Amino acid sequence: MFRLVRRNLLRHPLRSLLTAASIGVAVLLLCSLRTLLTTMRAPIQHANNQRLIVMSAVSLFVDLPLAYQERLTQLRGVTETVKWQWFGGYYKVRRNWFAQFAVDPERMFDVYPECKLDPQAKARFFERRNACIVGDALARKHEWKVGQTIPIIGDLFPHPSGGAWEFELVGIYHSDTPTFDNSTLLFQWDYFEETLSGEGATPGVGVFSLALAPDADAEQVMDDAEALFENGPMRIKCDTEAEFQRQFLSMIGNVPFFIGSIGTGVLLATLLACINTMLMAAREQTTEIGIAKSLGFSGWHAFLLLLGQALVLCAIGGAIGLVAAALLQAPLADKVATMFPGFRILPRTYALGAAVALGLGLIAGIVPAWQASRLRCVEALRKTS
Repeated sequence: MFRLVRRNLLRHPLRSLLTAASIGVAVLLLCSLRTLLTTMRAPIQHANNQRLIVMSAVSLFVDLPLAYQERLTQLRGVTETVKWQWFGGYYKVRRNWFAQFAVDPERMFDVYPECKLDPQAKARFFERRNACIVGDALARKHEWKVGQTIPIIGDLFPHPSGGAWEFELVGIYHSDTPTFDNSTLLFQWDYFEETLSGEGATPGVGVFSLALAPDADAEQVMDDAEALFENGPMRIKCDTEAEFQRQFLSMIGNVPFFIGSIGTGVLLATLLACINTMLMAAREQTTEIGIAKSLGFSGWHAFLLLLGQALVLCAIGGAIGLVAAALLQAPLADKVATMFPGFRILPRTYALGAAVALGLGLIAGIVPAWQASRLRCVEALRKTS
């Protein structure tokens, strides 16, 4: 049976090759698009339930007063707070854009223990005013080394001198969880504030992160935090880390629906191509099936012959797509690291790609195979291949 399947597929090698290639492209796109979705949702799924985010009730783009930090720290159930300010700069040229934040160094590591940094590098980060640390993914992308000076041109916060902010790279951190990505530059809040204060500007805070005690009631802390500033000077909104990530994702639109629509369209187009290929194959093999049945082959054998061709063709195409996805994973991760840090194809995504490829084969082959199984010898021998 397998020899017949192989010979029939090789009867029109170009057609079989093009069909397999189309399936491979569809599986490659499916794995890539699915990975974008899982990457976007990962921070929500892995969010820390004992961590809260405080932002302005007006908008994420409205800063909060510095004085709020100590009052938030004094709330019952809060063990530590860290302030974050989006810097909004770029490295040398505008296309080298990535996330940069001014933070409280010591407090940041208490609130985000998943950020792993060598103790000596951590000490240098605490001690040196213009020190910065970067994630290992960002360091690899720009080929940065510890001790290097990194010039960042500030769009939102231009340096008073009119030039670039110069940061000394003192360490490269790594995080194993998607809640803290490895494509970010972090530098000292004190250096940030002192530089701007010298020109009479006092920076605000983008968001505060609150670490809660293990026995703290997150809902109660959120209510207490919002009530604390209910009457001003700036009302706040306090959410869990998961809810904050969900709202941040919604700011860029209904991307999951858009990605899903693209994937569905690609799969439907590929399915039609597979069905067309199998219908042509069944029509060409009608006379041969009739001869085989006259020699004693059953309808079940004819069914398996056509269905086997569809499954083998789609399996080959699926394998091509999965191998291509594995080979292109690293280059794609580098390309999308700024918007989608932590891009990595999961084992279940590979399994989904394989299942889809076999599913295409099953759907495309079932009708021609059923027709072949019901074909009568006399009717088949009246037709030409």
